[in-house]
Amino acid sequence: MWGETILLSLIIIGILGKSSVLATASCILLIIKLTRLYSLFPLLERRGLELGLMFLMISVLVPFATGKISPAEIAGSFTSVTGVAAILGGALATYMNGQGLNMLKLDPELMVGLVVGGIIGIVMFRGIPVGPLMAAGLAALFIKFIQLFR
Repeated sequence: MWGETILLSLIIIGILGKSSVLATASCILLIIKLTRLYSLFPLLERRGLELGLMFLMISVLVPFATGKISPAEIAGSFTSVTGVAAILGGALATYMNGQGLNMLKLDPELMVGLVVGGIIGIVMFRGIPVGPLMAAGLAALFIKFIQLFR
């Protein structure tokens, strides 16, 4: 009963916060729970993030596949200030994601805080929940800073 209540609350928060992603994800999980398709939960928990990241990567790579990005634009990313900044940002983000993944392996209970923080970010700041690993990476960075100044 507790799980259903949480999911219903998240659906309402998603609707009120105009986050169709949160509302839809919560609806899907509620349907799975109510139809007793419990065998899907471990699969979604284990592979859902990978699947979501794969679809995100596909959407980002579509312009390459369709030829909308020219070789000159690709070369420009290595020669312009904004292109170099984007490359550095991508490298830093993937490093932070790795730090987040390591932290979650050591402290999996931190996922609760990441989910709550993600919901706050979606509803209050109109954020998009595409980066749980980045959120974990930022949390790992914050934790390192806190430990540094103790």
